[in-house]
Amino acid sequence: MKMSKSQMGRRLLGCAVAGVALFASSAAFAELGQPAPWEWKLQQAGSPVMESIETFHNWLLVIITVISLFVLGLLITVVVRFNARANPTPSRTTHHALLEVAWTLIPVAILLGIAIPSFKLLFFQLDLPKADLTIKATGKQWYWTYTYPDNGKFEFDSLLACDEARTKCNAPRLLSVDNEIVVPVNKVVRVQTTGADVIHSFAVPAFGIKIDAIPGRLNETWFKAEKVGMYYGQCSELCGKDHAYMPIAVRVVEDKDFTAWVEAAKKKYAAAKDSTYASAATGAAR
Repeated sequence: MKMSKSQMGRRLLGCAVAGVALFASSAAFAELGQPAPWEWKLQQAGSPVMESIETFHNWLLVIITVISLFVLGLLITVVVRFNARANPTPSRTTHHALLEVAWTLIPVAILLGIAIPSFKLLFFQLDLPKADLTIKATGKQWYWTYTYPDNGKFEFDSLLACDEARTKCNAPRLLSVDNEIVVPVNKVVRVQTTGADVIHSFAVPAFGIKIDAIPGRLNETWFKAEKVGMYYGQCSELCGKDHAYMPIAVRVVEDKDFTAWVEAAKKKYAAAKDSTYASAATGAAR
C-alpha cells in the first residue's frame, strides 16, 4: 500500500518526536556519577582530571572527524575524476616532490599536536599533589576493603547491595554497595590500591581514574571531587566469576558531614573488632 506524501510526513514527524522524547527521558534519568540509559558520551565530569580528559577527548574527535572527511573527499575525487571512463589514457606521473613532502610533514605535525597535550594530561594524572586524605583500596574476590590510615586506621568491607536476585532496590543495580567510600568535597584524595588474591582494577569514570590493584604491589592515583553526590565505578580487570559484582561507590559530602561519618565509622569498626575477638575467645574456650 502506497502512502501519500502527507502520511509519510506525519510518520517521519512522529518518529522524530519519539526520538526526542526518548533522548529527553534518558537525559532526565541520568544522575551525576553513574551511567545513563542510551548514553553515547562520557559521564559528566566530577573532578579536574576528568574535565581535562573530556576536553582532550572532544578536541581529538574534531581532529579525527576533519581527517576522515578529508580522506573521504579524496576518495570521492579519485573515484569521480580518475576512473577508466574519465581517463582512457592514464597519467604516467611517478612522483611529485611537494606533495610527498606535504603528506609526510602534515601527519607528523598532527601527531605532535596530539602527543604534546596527551603527555601533559598523563603528567597531570600521574603527578600526585599533596593529599588531604588517603584511602587504601584492597581488591578481593569479589569485594573491596577500604582503610583510612589518616583517620585512625579503621577499615571496612564494601560488598554489592543490589543484584539481579533483589528485585526491590532503590539504588542502582550492580553499582550500589552496603558500605560506601565517604570523602569530603574539594579535597585531594589519594587512593592506594593493592590486591589480596588476583589482579583487580579500581575505576571511577566520573573522576577519570582507573588503576590496577596488584597483589604484592602498591599503586597510587588521586582525585578531587568538586560536587557533592554519589559516584559509582566498578572493578575493571577480569578477576574471576563474580568480577561483575564488585562495584565501587563513593559518597562525596561536606567537611562537617565527613568528620561526623569518621567518628561514627571508628566506633562501628571498634565494636565489630571487639565482637570478632569475643567470638574467637569464646570459640577457643570451647
